[in-house]
Amino acid sequence: MLLPALGSSSSSSLSLSLSLTSSLGVGSGIAAKVALRFPQRELTYEQLAREARQVAHGLVGKRRVAVWAHVRAETCVVVVGALLAGVPVVPLNPKIGERELAHILADSEPELVIDDELPFGEAVELPEPDGEAPALIVYTSGTTGPPKGVVLPRRALATNLDALAEAWAWTEDDVVVHGLPLFHVHGLGVGVIGPLRRGGTVHHLGSFSVAKAAEALRDGGTMLFGVPTMYHRIAAEPEHAEAFGKARLLVSGSAALPAAVHERIERLTGQRVVERYGMTETLMNTSVRADGDRRPGTVGLPLDGVEVRVVADQPGEVDVKGVGDEPGEIEVRGPNLFLEYLNRPDATREAFRDGWFRTGDLAVVEPDGYVRIVGRRATDLIKSGGYKIGAGEIENALLEHPSVAEVAVTGEPDEDLGERVVAWVVADGEPPAPEVLSDHVARLLSPHKRPRVVRYVDALPRNDMGKVLKRELR
Repeated sequence: MLLPALGSSSSSSLSLSLSLTSSLGVGSGIAAKVALRFPQRELTYEQLAREARQVAHGLVGKRRVAVWAHVRAETCVVVVGALLAGVPVVPLNPKIGERELAHILADSEPELVIDDELPFGEAVELPEPDGEAPALIVYTSGTTGPPKGVVLPRRALATNLDALAEAWAWTEDDVVVHGLPLFHVHGLGVGVIGPLRRGGTVHHLGSFSVAKAAEALRDGGTMLFGVPTMYHRIAAEPEHAEAFGKARLLVSGSAALPAAVHERIERLTGQRVVERYGMTETLMNTSVRADGDRRPGTVGLPLDGVEVRVVADQPGEVDVKGVGDEPGEIEVRGPNLFLEYLNRPDATREAFRDGWFRTGDLAVVEPDGYVRIVGRRATDLIKSGGYKIGAGEIENALLEHPSVAEVAVTGEPDEDLGERVVAWVVADGEPPAPEVLSDHVARLLSPHKRPRVVRYVDALPRNDMGKVLKRELR
């Protein structure tokens, strides 16, 4: 069971089954409840059930379909209908470029690409797929080559959403507010399928603005899902602080939330943001609990059923409590893992070590087990003067300086050091002398972690999720 039974007193129950867990069965009380609220359209559970069933009838028997993931209720109807029909869905970014689109369509070979016209069909018997059946095929951002199709099974979604519900005390009474895109696991998986699985409500803003999010929270919203860029904007508009202070949970993900932003949000709203850590291949791995210590700079503890370890560089050397001051790579195993990279058995094999998925993310584990992410191995592990340095901790230190609005830290070749630390800074007001920022980092962290070069830029290159594209910083 991925989603709750959807029904009404006047229609038979519609069970969006994964054949994995017991039904979150509901009676007629849920029929009139709002399931999806978008700026252009609102659907009750009864309406969603009816339309999703019609879509399922039009899709059943197909091997795979793609959907243009426009930010509207119809995208959700198609995804729910496909889950009912047991047909895996490939969400397509509406802003995708021609070359990337051609690659994804050639790689995934969908039988149907759905845009404006929903594929309604006549009633037929719907299947009961098992938990290993693919549910979504989500393409990675392709930072190191063409995007890879991550095949997510139904059991990964079901178990992971239930683990998040346990961690966040997430129930049918919650209204999830967000303005995230619907072509990835944050906006679609956690932000849409998650609330529907609980029998709650999705309130999608269409596009994010601080004012719209505040209005939605004043209008019954209980949880806000966002990314660091959004929280940075919230901190910059204190006139709306009261609305965010009333939310049950403010959740941040997709990238690390700078500790300085975390603290500004707390000062403004009285709320500490809940951070979680996940990726396309694993869904969510760790999270701060709703009743736990919402510690800035950390992403909490492993979710129920998920195992997390940190591995040192030496082959086979594993220290589940971290590797001291030096970061190690996070590896994960559990029912939350993907099945494979579509058509890429080589990449799938390379991604695993003895059943553990190698995330490529760097972290240290604090004494109480909290995980602290310090960057990506490919772009954020800087080897300088014999030291291994995580770019993320330097970025957090720089963001504590009042003259730094945004920052990204990279490494570049250095004849003496091997690599030198470079800070790319968007200044808040008049830029200080570079040595001021270098000394600031040396004082907070240690001298070998100070930026050797500071470059001021007008803006940092980012993708749709607000992640900095460090490969473009050259």
